[in-house]
Order: sequence, then C-alpha cells, then structure tokens
Amino acid sequence: FATVCTNNHKYLFGEIINSEMILNNVGFKAKKCWENIPKHFPHVVLDEFIVMPNHIHGILIINHDVGAKNFSPLQPHPCGTSKTIGSIIRGFKIGVTKWMRNNNIIYNVWQRNYYERIIRNEKELNNIRQYILTNPIKWEMDPENLSYAGAHQKVVWE
Repeated sequence: FATVCTNNHKYLFGEIINSEMILNNVGFKAKKCWENIPKHFPHVVLDEFIVMPNHIHGILIINHDVGAKNFSPLQPHPCGTSKTIGSIIRGFKIGVTKWMRNNNIIYNVWQRNYYERIIRNEKELNNIRQYILTNPIKWEMDPENLSYAGAHQKVVWE
C-alpha cells in the first residue's frame, strides 16, 4: 500500500465535491500514469487506488520477491528495470512530472519519497481497500486536506 503526496501538499489533481473526487486534466494524467504501471512493470498488478486532490493512495501487488535472499543484493532485471517498490513509485512520479513540465508551469510536482505499508493478511487488505474507497467521503477530516489541517491555505491549480 503506497501513498504519494504532492510537493507542499498543493491541490494539483482536482477537488472533492459532494464527497466525490472530480479530477482535472492533471488528475486524469496522474490516474492514467498509475494505470500504466503494469505496462512498465509487468510483475505488478494494480488493486484499489484513488487520486485525491494532493495525494494518491494505491495497492500494488508485486508478483516476485523484492527483498534480498541469503543476504545477497537484488540482481538487476535483464531489461534494466528494477523490480523494487521504489523503482515503481519513481517511474510513476517521473511520468507525471515529465508531463507536467512539458504542459504546465509546475516544476516540482512531488513531495520527496513516499509512504508504504506491507499488507500482511486478507483482513488488512480489505480494510485498506475500504479506506481507499471511502477516502473522498472522509476528505473533510483528512489530515491531507489543508482546509481541515489548518496548516496552510488551500492552493488550487487549474
């Protein structure tokens, strides 16, 4: 389960209206880039995900071992593509960033790094799926909602 946030939590991808996420052009591009992850990383299957105004939540199912075996380092993929969660998220961020830089004035799209959580069982998987699906409904109380958090003034990008 991964969460990727925009730089300075700017609202780049759209807005929540009546508990529904309404994507703008940038939001549609981010959604398309997320949906294209398996094209670039065939060992990845997408599960539930959502593009929110200033972050993206998604479940990625990785169909191989990603950790070291017998303390040996990971071997590079024969095609040169790493199979780690970091390389998957990096590829996604690069795709959105390149599009943004080519089509808009936004240069710094993403917050550094990302949040991840290994899902360990079916119950946890179902709870996270439910969290993702209900994220727009709970937006008014979401810490990522700058209006709720009160930390910054809401920044909207069209």
